[in-house]
Amino acid sequence: MKITKEMNIVDVVQHYPDTAMVFMYAGMGCFGCHAAQFESIEEGALVHGIDPDKLVEALNEIAEASDEAEVELAGVAK
Repeated sequence: MKITKEMNIVDVVQHYPDTAMVFMYAGMGCFGCHAAQFESIEEGALVHGIDPDKLVEALNEIAEASDEAEVELAGVAK
């Protein structure tokens, strides 16, 4: 799944838990707050003065690594 700036913050964190550290590092540690449940990544980033495109790029790096790890682990599982 490719993450886009239109996606909901909570949905992204639920699908890719490791992205929580990216949000926290960017100063958006409130991904568990009420606003994050309906706010897009772009909206949240702009409120916090963060470039949404750079944030999405970092989120996708984590998501891709997570997807690759799942594929590797699938090959190990019986």
